[in-house]
Amino acid sequence: MPHLAGGNIPLLLSKTGAFSDTRNLVPSRGLIPYDIVVAFWSDGAAKSRWVAVPNEKIKYSPTGDWTFPRGTVFVKTFELSTDAAYPGVNRRLETRLLVCDSAGGVYGAVYKWRPDNSDADLLKTSQTEEIPIKTATGEVRHQTWYYPSRPDCLDCHNAKTSGVLGVKTRQMNRAYTYPSGITDNELRAWNRLGLFTPELNVADLADLPTLAAADDETRSVQDRARSYLDANCAQCHRPGGTVAYFDARYDTPLVKQELIDGPVLIDQGIDRPRAISPHDIWRSIVFMRVNTVDEIKMPPIARETIDQKGVALLRDWIMSLPGRSVLDPPAMSPEGGSFGGPIEISLTEREPGADIRYTLDGSVPGRSDMRYETPIKLTGPTVLRARAFKDGFTRSITAQEVFIIGK
Repeated sequence: MPHLAGGNIPLLLSKTGAFSDTRNLVPSRGLIPYDIVVAFWSDGAAKSRWVAVPNEKIKYSPTGDWTFPRGTVFVKTFELSTDAAYPGVNRRLETRLLVCDSAGGVYGAVYKWRPDNSDADLLKTSQTEEIPIKTATGEVRHQTWYYPSRPDCLDCHNAKTSGVLGVKTRQMNRAYTYPSGITDNELRAWNRLGLFTPELNVADLADLPTLAAADDETRSVQDRARSYLDANCAQCHRPGGTVAYFDARYDTPLVKQELIDGPVLIDQGIDRPRAISPHDIWRSIVFMRVNTVDEIKMPPIARETIDQKGVALLRDWIMSLPGRSVLDPPAMSPEGGSFGGPIEISLTEREPGADIRYTLDGSVPGRSDMRYETPIKLTGPTVLRARAFKDGFTRSITAQEVFIIGK
């Protein structure tokens, strides 16, 4: 790989020197396999990781980011399970290289695998592909896969994050079984290879921070949720990063993260929004943006699906926080859209005895507005908004649908 991004990047993965046997993903001598505690969500893909470190030292820190010597190259391959009947059989999609360049920055290169796995081709721009996936019932669905462009790589891998994201103490303080069959703590193994300056005192391993895997029930739901946010959000949500108030880094104390009850810049039209609103998923903007693939989704690139397990983890954490029970927004049936003639709209609320109030002019419903009792007949264009109330509960956020009624 060239020393700078403007150099001649090999057009084929086989020419990069990353693999001695490209088809079979046999890494070249000197590449170190590794893994991390909590991976960034990549639409369900499995990832294989290696790193090549030149004959220099990694500037080690027990917290925060490490600084890697110029010439370090990270190699990551993405594979996706495409048949529920054979979950261990994956389709190879892409391999990304991240190079610590000679100017103190980084650059990325994305290689898309050929269908026969003989080699992978360098992409000049981003691409999307519809990947057929056979479900457990034998049906075929299609999942959109996004191959990032080289500029896309720099949206997260930049000077604000020291270029490298996942490889740090709290992600690497874990047991890992190497291809040789030996299991060791990754920090201890890298220290034994002489990669760190200052050298790690292995007696301190038990006291070093470690992220909590989502399924590690020996750790609290709060630890697991904060670890998830660290891996998926902290590359941008940190001081000097994106324009936002909260700091998603796990090594920032919770009371200083501005997460719980933290203010937001973009309220998404929600009353009393917070980054995380205790016991209230509806007013938690972080939860809302993780739980969608619409234009407000977070992270905003290279994510085409919702991480259902991650969403469930965040929901469990939010609902574990102290606070009053919160009413769901009323459901409307049918949903908004265009209709050829008059229609009737039904409103339902999951909480028994809740009082549903609605408006037809786009205003925010209050307790003095029309009470829902029977289906609402619409004969013309209408913005229908509804909200639920009940003593002892936090009122719902406002539900809204737009109905275009033709003649």
